[in-house]
Amino acid sequence: MTSSTLESAAGDSQAQRVARGFAVALHSAARTVRLYPEENTAVQKAIAELELAWERVVRADGHCVSRRIGDYLFVNDTRLRLTLDTYAAVAFLLELFARAGVGGVEVVTTPQPRDWVTLLSLLTAQAPDIREDDRLRRLAERCAVAAVRCFDFLEPSENQERSDNELDSKERARVTYLRSLDATRDVITSSRLGRSAGLRKVKRAVQGIVDLIFTDGASLMGLTTLREFDEYTFVHSVNVCILSVSLGRRLGLAKPQLLDLGLAALLHDIGKARVPLEVLNKRGVLSDDERLIMQGHAWKGVLALFAMPSGAGRPWRAMTAAYEHHMRMDLSGYPTVQRPRVLSLFSKIIAIADGFDAATSTRVYQAQPWSPADVLRGMRDNARLGFEPLIVKAFINLTGIYPVGTLVLLDTFELALVMAANPDASTLSRPLVRIVADSLGSTTSDSTLYDLTARTAVGTFVRTILRTEDPLRYGISIGDYFI
Repeated sequence: MTSSTLESAAGDSQAQRVARGFAVALHSAARTVRLYPEENTAVQKAIAELELAWERVVRADGHCVSRRIGDYLFVNDTRLRLTLDTYAAVAFLLELFARAGVGGVEVVTTPQPRDWVTLLSLLTAQAPDIREDDRLRRLAERCAVAAVRCFDFLEPSENQERSDNELDSKERARVTYLRSLDATRDVITSSRLGRSAGLRKVKRAVQGIVDLIFTDGASLMGLTTLREFDEYTFVHSVNVCILSVSLGRRLGLAKPQLLDLGLAALLHDIGKARVPLEVLNKRGVLSDDERLIMQGHAWKGVLALFAMPSGAGRPWRAMTAAYEHHMRMDLSGYPTVQRPRVLSLFSKIIAIADGFDAATSTRVYQAQPWSPADVLRGMRDNARLGFEPLIVKAFINLTGIYPVGTLVLLDTFELALVMAANPDASTLSRPLVRIVADSLGSTTSDSTLYDLTARTAVGTFVRTILRTEDPLRYGISIGDYFI
């Protein structure tokens, strides 16, 4: 399956590709200009790529305007879809425009390389302590002094922002997921740099996840198939939060308890911020000393959480979960305990969500992940893994025997992707699927959801799962079907 086929399957239009290319190039050039002088080769290369991206936009639309409207970035009339590939660029540019006090930038005449460099230098140099209503005027004046006249600056405009209620369910889930990813990245990075990050942004992210679990949990669960290797720690933390909150709701926890559970799950690995990067990112098997350092992230997580500002009280339950989430039911695992203890319910839930997401993800020391169905089978049947059996049973009831994101071969010889567990709890082996390849192996863009409990007129099932398949064997990127 080619990359163009995957783009088509994910609904990626030509307008999106052109707009995305410009946003990514603008982001890359802005970061490069901020780091290096104009004559540096890296700057020249970044500006050349930006010029090419701008020319593609003009060729497609006849003009080029990048605008910030609320939490969204537009290139002309195209609003950038938030994906893992574009989120860093979109978040950077939104913050850049906000700090500069502009609603956007219009290119009115053909810029020279020096014009781009000057524009990006002035945008990134805007001081946030200047009064907001003065920033745009100051920026325009400084461009005039530098004899840069090929850009017009737009006034900030918030009145066109669409509320989250106006977004479709799939997009609302995507926005919630990526806001949570941003909050997690912020708090873990701050902890690694020795800064004292507060919990306000993280709590808002958890609130969004809990709210969406109650209204549209299926869309959010689908996004846990996103496993970006380069940002494994952040993506893994968000996935564990979603899985934990979903499981907590299945177990009957009240909403305030789910908020505490979500916070504990999102921060369960914060101790990894205090693990040296050469150990955290090492490829291959860890030495005994390195393994001890890695295992230290459990108790280091308690210290990191204790060091956070405690305006609304310390997150004691999150500290407990950070410490216990690698302990087994018999208290083996790590850290080693010196006296008997009873593991908290939150720790048991997070341990299952953490184990499931980790085993089904590609990591620096795990090039070949396990299939979701095999992981569930191991959790259920292998007592040595040390998970609470009743909670594992609840997790299987939540996900179905074939969890979301599992690639399966049907008895019709079609390839299908599991999109959701069947709402009928008595049919765990018959999920809702999307056909991604027909019986001849040709890819299809059919977005219909097929219920595998459907029967023919004579009472036989229309489709039945034969076995699970490895998506890498077919060149399928599971996440492309959920963003």
